[in-house]
Amino acid sequence: MVFYFTATGNSLYVAKHLDDELLSIPQELNKTNRHYKADRIGIICPLFEFEIPALVKRFICDSEFDTNYFYVVVTYGCHHGGVAERTQDFLKSIGKEANYINTIIMMDNALIVFDMDQQRSIDPEKKVDEHIAKIKADIDAGKRFIQPAPVEETDFYRGYTDMVKKNGPMYSFPLYRVTDACVGCGTCTKVCPMGCIHLEDRKPAYDYTDCANCMACIQACPTKAIQFATVKEPNPNARYRNPHIALDEIIAANGQS
Repeated sequence: MVFYFTATGNSLYVAKHLDDELLSIPQELNKTNRHYKADRIGIICPLFEFEIPALVKRFICDSEFDTNYFYVVVTYGCHHGGVAERTQDFLKSIGKEANYINTIIMMDNALIVFDMDQQRSIDPEKKVDEHIAKIKADIDAGKRFIQPAPVEETDFYRGYTDMVKKNGPMYSFPLYRVTDACVGCGTCTKVCPMGCIHLEDRKPAYDYTDCANCMACIQACPTKAIQFATVKEPNPNARYRNPHIALDEIIAANGQS
């Protein structure tokens, strides 16, 4: 049994390789009684600002997992910053503990930092499928392992937190603006895991109250009509979805309508 959260398909791609029983965290959050029982239970999610996403933490906090083997795999694109050890600390703080926590490097889809076209060109170097196979072998063998944080990752994370303390968050709201390229298709409303977007006069209107800052909407817009409002991105004409994951799969995982 694997629970996953995905915005661009990367974490879903990993989840598909690790188990046959896949459950979307945004959909499961709609349930009031969340008690799960299986021989193995896993959480697959992306790295958001060097932490597992807040909605994933909320799901874990408010759910019961009856299992002999609990694991977490975090997808990231450039630096993981030692997230495995922090995730275990979080779990222990709520009376839970993982047997296995690891990360897997994939294409970095942080739009405000990276050009998606350039990232595609180096994606094969990351050998994603080989890393997934290694993690699957670990899990199948019941390996107990919490990925340690190398000094360079700890230093990178410390540098990031110092920067945020000095300069404030990387993002500010309102996060997005909608250009005249919008055709009113509603794709953005369907991929939002928090139900933050609705159409007004055939254009997306945002309520940022519960925004997870996952960027599923800006990545999935077919006409690239959604742009950042206050941040200049490297390539506003390039967007990303995992090439092995269909848009309909992301809609099924995240849609709240």
